[in-house]
Amino acid sequence: MESSSVVTSLICLLFIALAAIIAPAHAGDQEVEECASPMSIEEACRGASETHHAVAYDHCVASLTADPRSRSSEARSLHGLAMLATRMAIDHATSTECKMGDLAELEAVDARARFDHCLEQYGGAADLLRDALDNLKVRIYGTAMEQLSAALGAAESCEDAWKGDEGNIPIAAHDREYGRMAHIAIGFTHAAA
Repeated sequence: MESSSVVTSLICLLFIALAAIIAPAHAGDQEVEECASPMSIEEACRGASETHHAVAYDHCVASLTADPRSRSSEARSLHGLAMLATRMAIDHATSTECKMGDLAELEAVDARARFDHCLEQYGGAADLLRDALDNLKVRIYGTAMEQLSAALGAAESCEDAWKGDEGNIPIAAHDREYGRMAHIAIGFTHAAA
């Protein structure tokens, strides 16, 4: 009986040793797979602009290369660039929301309805974008695409609050830039899927 337990113990140790040897080898394969298809910002922007009419190639390249996070190793794959563009869209949504809040404080109480509407839209958009980023991290591209698309509505809905007063939209530039970054994130995510 003792020899049986010794044999069983040896077999268990053999399996553990094999697992320890094989696991790193497979992890290395995954890294090679990631590195096998590096993508430059220019290539990713070209692809996104060719498949998504709302993505302007020059703007895409300029926006991404201007962000210091684009120099990270994560941003060397299409998946990483989709995450970066989503983070940049979150930054724009958040800054637009803050700008809107500051402007709302300067308005009379009765004129704040439009600002409050936009604050609500951008707050919701930022939440959707964060959820999309979470889904991108675990490569659930379909759900991330839905969330990114839903987040696009913030800019349009906010601008609708100024119908009839289009020349005086106080955050038009912020609005436009947010929409452009959200479209880039969608283009990259679609291509990564």
